[in-house]
Amino acid sequence: MTHPGTVLVTGGSRGIGAAIVRLAAAAGYDVCFTFREQQDAAQALVREVQAMGRHALGLQADLADERAAERVFEQADVLPQPVTALVNNAGITGPIAPFTATTAATMRRVLDVNVMGTMLFSQQAVGRWLADGAAGVIVNLSSVAATLGAPNEYVHYAASKAAVEGFTVGLAREVAARGIRVNAVSPGTALTDIHATAGEPDRPARVAAKVPMGRVAQAEEIAEAVIWLLSAKAGYVTGTVLRVAGGL
Repeated sequence: MTHPGTVLVTGGSRGIGAAIVRLAAAAGYDVCFTFREQQDAAQALVREVQAMGRHALGLQADLADERAAERVFEQADVLPQPVTALVNNAGITGPIAPFTATTAATMRRVLDVNVMGTMLFSQQAVGRWLADGAAGVIVNLSSVAATLGAPNEYVHYAASKAAVEGFTVGLAREVAARGIRVNAVSPGTALTDIHATAGEPDRPARVAAKVPMGRVAQAEEIAEAVIWLLSAKAGYVTGTVLRVAGGL
């Protein structure tokens, strides 16, 4: 069986990112993932993936740093298999607040991480694949906020995810003929600690009633969609935003 290569997952130490790392390893990938602060969680996840018989590398990086993508890809070269897939999962919301109470510093950092980080990591991946004449797959993590707008919570975050979706479609069409697929997954609310970071740890319980299915997602349910888009089963899918949101 042909080795699928290495998948690089940004923001992979916890939540949806960690679920993607685990499922990718189970699917046969070696894994490189970035984290910003969760050193212990990252090391534990590396050991978990290695116990599955896969190579794993956790790299500390701040996606707001414009040189982070270049450095991470260079460090990933130590793994025996080349990076054949990229999952741009890292994302932040900033504090929950009405738009008029959101600071310029929060808006700028959210855009730097969510939009610039996604674009710069994609640029590194695509540049390398084109130079090598190699195929590759990118999956970007968006959010239903991109179309729902997240009023009174984080309108700036919604705007950043709308940018990610526009970027996904444009890049997909630019590189489709070169054997590179680019898609996005648009999750609804999931049970992760992003809500506590934003200042409302109980937010999933508050919003569950608004979801047609009556519940929020498990991180693994979002990760499964990502793994499918990475796989050959989605070989004719590109430029698509797959909504995984319980009916929203």
